[in-house]
Amino acid sequence: MFHPDGLAHPRWELYRVLAEPVRLRLLALAAQEELSIGELAELLEENQSNVSRHAAALRQVGILKDRREGTRTLVHASTAIADDAVVADALASGRGICERDGSLGRVAVVLQAREAPSHEFFARPRRAYPAVVPTETGAYLFAMGALVPRRAMAVDAGTGDGRLLDVLAPIYQHVVAIDRSEVQLSLARERIAARGFSNVTVIGGEIDSPHVRRALARTGDREARCGADAVFASRVLHHFPRPARAVAQLASLCAPGGRLVVIDYARHDDESMREQADAWLGFDPGELCRFARAAGLEDPRVTGIPGHLCGDGRDRHLPWQALIATKSAAHDPKGSKGNGKGSKDD
Repeated sequence: MFHPDGLAHPRWELYRVLAEPVRLRLLALAAQEELSIGELAELLEENQSNVSRHAAALRQVGILKDRREGTRTLVHASTAIADDAVVADALASGRGICERDGSLGRVAVVLQAREAPSHEFFARPRRAYPAVVPTETGAYLFAMGALVPRRAMAVDAGTGDGRLLDVLAPIYQHVVAIDRSEVQLSLARERIAARGFSNVTVIGGEIDSPHVRRALARTGDREARCGADAVFASRVLHHFPRPARAVAQLASLCAPGGRLVVIDYARHDDESMREQADAWLGFDPGELCRFARAAGLEDPRVTGIPGHLCGDGRDRHLPWQALIATKSAAHDPKGSKGNGKGSKDD
């Protein structure tokens, strides 16, 4: 008895359903490929209402399955058909008919026709892509988060209005957002509330404050208790009067084996940025690497950031770069105190 869905049908009902040659052909085509009712109608040279009626009869006895995809109904043969000798024989008979009338060979043509709209769409002349980051970039970054090996804790030092939290909060289990400006933190809190980020702790004050240390210690992850897996400082270093000391403070927030990521400007000569409270007009890559090594970080690397990724803010015309360095697994977090020379290198 063929009733894979648990519907008991008299054996004669199965024979009756399979006595129609159109249904044998339909079964053979659906066993070859999952096809829509419209595609089956084209291959069988029948109208869609007749094909739907024949497909319904085969579905009632469990031989065919269907699924909805938008406005289309796609039909495919049940995987259980090979277990019944009568149905298997009917399938072989239907395949023979389809081979003789050529409909089986036309399945490939029908499948190619599915791709035609896509080929046509992407072949149309288009305007040049604007030099901005796609609005769906957040989805791409979220998916790539699974590639980050350590995601217990991150620090956003100088969070400002919290825009970096849109990237960090979906990836890391907990994020500590720090800023000295209560005006900026109010904007960050609004963003956090709007996004529903329940894993972000906001702290007002300096990056080396006791409040930050306590926030890092509150995580339930044992490894992150001694620091963060990643510390980010995006476009804040140029505001510090002693940038080397700031890098040392940021490095002290990293757990052993954690990463420091500093995004800031390469050296430039736009004096108007002084009006934005910029203490420094960018940094040479060598300077950033020197700051990192003095802070006890290993393998510092500086990479230029393509201009089209730098948004549409007032600093979009400046050269951006990223410093990435790693804290030694054996590094003592109490050892990073800066070099105390009182110059730009401090």
